[in-house]
This record gives sequence, C-alpha cells and structure tokens, in this order.
Amino acid sequence: MKKSFSLLLIAFISFSVYGQEKKVKTGWKFGGALPAIAFDSDLGFQYGALVEFFNYGDGSTYPDYFDHTYTEVSHFTKGSGIYRLMYESNHLIPGVHLTSDLSYLPDQANHFYGYNGYESVFVKDWMDEESTDYRTRMFYRNQRNQFRFKNDFQGKLSGEHIKWSAGFAFQNFKISSVDIDKLNKGKEENLLPSVTDEPGLFEHYQELGLISENEANGGWVNTVKAGVAWDSRDNRPNPMKGIWTELGIEIAPSFLGNDWGFSKLYFTHRQYFTLIENDLSLVYRLGYQTTLSGTSPFFYQSQVITSMLTGETNEGLGGSSTLRGIMRNRVIGDAFVLGNVELRWKPVYFTIFKQDCYLGLNLFYDFGRVTKNIKLPANLQTTFSSEYPGEFYSDYFNAGEEKLHQSAGISIMPVMNQNFVIAVDIGKAFNKQDGNIGVAIGLNYLF
Repeated sequence: MKKSFSLLLIAFISFSVYGQEKKVKTGWKFGGALPAIAFDSDLGFQYGALVEFFNYGDGSTYPDYFDHTYTEVSHFTKGSGIYRLMYESNHLIPGVHLTSDLSYLPDQANHFYGYNGYESVFVKDWMDEESTDYRTRMFYRNQRNQFRFKNDFQGKLSGEHIKWSAGFAFQNFKISSVDIDKLNKGKEENLLPSVTDEPGLFEHYQELGLISENEANGGWVNTVKAGVAWDSRDNRPNPMKGIWTELGIEIAPSFLGNDWGFSKLYFTHRQYFTLIENDLSLVYRLGYQTTLSGTSPFFYQSQVITSMLTGETNEGLGGSSTLRGIMRNRVIGDAFVLGNVELRWKPVYFTIFKQDCYLGLNLFYDFGRVTKNIKLPANLQTTFSSEYPGEFYSDYFNAGEEKLHQSAGISIMPVMNQNFVIAVDIGKAFNKQDGNIGVAIGLNYLF
C-alpha cells in the first residue's frame, strides 16, 4: 500500500522598522514564506521553500504594488521539483505591466490520462495495489521535464480599462517513460514493475500511433502572443468588483526554431460582484481555447493560455488551476470550455507581527469539457485488437462519452498585507472517472 504524509508549515514572518502597525505599506516589504516538508513513497522526500517580496513604493497605490518577486525551490529526492524565479513590475517599463518567469519543472510522474475526457477510460484498480486488477501505480504517468522562460506584457490601449497584451515564451519539454529504476532505488518493498513488464498508457499510446515518434520525446515550443483586454478590477489579488476579460492568439511559428507549428485562440471572461462591502463577493470565470491551425504536440495540449501567468503552472483541465478536485490534466482536447464560480468570504481580520491579515473562506463549483476532440485514427479498434489481443478496447476508449466534468469544494485562504495569499483547496469530483477528493496547497486566488 502506498504510504504518504505531508507536513505543511505556514509562516507569516515579517521584519518591520516601524514601532507601530501601519495600515498603508511603503517600500519593499517581506511578503511571506511557505516552507514545506513532504514524503511520497515513489517520489521520495520533498524539501524546500518559497518566498515573496513586494515593493509598495510611496504607498499611494496600496494594496497594489510597484514590484513583486517570487522565488521557489522545492525538490523531491528522486528528481521531481520546482525551481522558479518570477519578477513582476508595474513601473520598470513606464505604462507597462511586466511579468517575467524563469522556471525548471522536472516531474518524474506527470499525469497522463489520454485524450478527449471521458472518451478515455480511467481504471482506478490498475493503480491500486489492494486490487486484484493491479498493474502499476505508474500506469497513468510519464516523465516530463519542462524548462520555461516566459515574458508577458500589458499596457493601456484606450482609456483606463481597454488594454493590449503581448508576450513571448521559450519552452523545452523532455518527455519519456517513468524512470522506474530511479523510483525503486533504495526501496525494499512496494517496488514498481518495469515499463517492459507492465507498460502504462503513455507506452500504449505510442504503440497505437496516438503519440507520434516526433513528439514522443518532447521538444521546443517557442511562442509569441498578442491580444486585447478589458480590466476594471478594483484590486488584483482579490477583486471585489469589476470585469477582467481577455481575447488573444498564441502562435508557434517555424522561424522561432519550433519542432511544430500551430496557433491557438484563447478567450477568458471574469466578473466580480460585491455582496457585502469588503467582506463577501460572488465571482465567476468562463474560458474557451481552441487550436486554429497546425497540430499542437500532445504534451502542449494541457497548457491553458492567458495574457499573464499567475502561478507555477497554468494547465489542465483538471488540477488546482482549473478544475479543483478533478485529477490533474484529466481533460485534454483540441478545444475546451472552462467555468468556475466562487463565493468569497472574509470572516476574520487579525494582526500578526504587525502585519494586516485576514482569513478567507471560499465555496466553489468548477466545470469544463472538451469541445473539439483530438482526432483518433479510424482503424484504432482494429489496431488495438491486433496489438493487445488479450485486452478489452472498452477499458481504454469510449467514443462519444464526453460530457461536462464537474467538481465542488471549499478553499481556505490565509492572507497577509492583501497580497500574500495562501490557498488550501479541497475539491470533490462529481464523477469517479475524474477521481474522488483532491487537496492542493498553493498561492493566490484562482482568478
């Protein structure tokens, strides 16, 4: 039986040169720190920390800030981790909001459940050691190491609310089967079977031709994007009123050294309603994304495009940044719709280490589905029967079954100085094909 535990130490730590609490912050301030220690029997021990700093300048725009830095180093002893440095500025380039992100994200057990949502069947027992149908805990996993250098820009186009957005990114993905020998190293029991003895879905998809040779090992995806936005939010970290809508196109052109060429359209609408001033709001997000031209490699289909990257990753559908409580990257297609509805409440305000804090509680409902399938070969069932004569096609594929994926849950949000936001999300999937209960700990409100 897989054993795991985690110890999360949440620390609001700050050093102030002032002898009394100040409601308005000025200059550079230590935002907060979130150290974590964890253990996973397959991935090993995790250790690391993240830290944020904010520059409030002369305080005239508080709780908005002039500059923001975020650094995270988190490492599992068997190779997975997060190594991220992000810088955000509202004044470095006059009139332009800049976000620059440099990250290396090695993942020894990346989630891979196939294409087109419910049209790919999830068999939980194949990963459950207590089941007589157990195959391997890594059946729905592959290895994915991602390097990312991403830069996003936004400025005023007309008036206070109409804005332009642009950006470019250089990303390299290294894809392979899970390194079973590495995960088994140092273990005397609960050993994982080799990929040769028990191949997973990633290996099956290669044998069936659903993952082509030129994308099976990953490659470079370098992109440029441009768009327009309407932004009337009253506060970026947790708006109480306003609208934030954006429309744009991302292109991966050949002249940037891409291994593939494609373009994608993205649209996201977010709206915020105040129910009780300062304390209670109703918010929602609706999104749509589709491939306009070319063919996107399978490993890039999970990327959710926005004008600004606001977290460590922005991918799905499924996982803490899209459908909370639903397995990460469960819903992959050539086009999708996404929705989130939240009731946000601030029931408790307090001061710690002379810093202004509050505790937020959110109730949420998330939904999404594939609207355009990744095309599968017409002779797939014949090929499957030839490759796997002892298996059932219906255990892997269920054409026409895709429908709305749904989850609901609660978020607990400790917040310091309006901007350092810890998010503890507990979500429940409505359908067992999407998992059961998911818990995620990260930073910031979802949108």
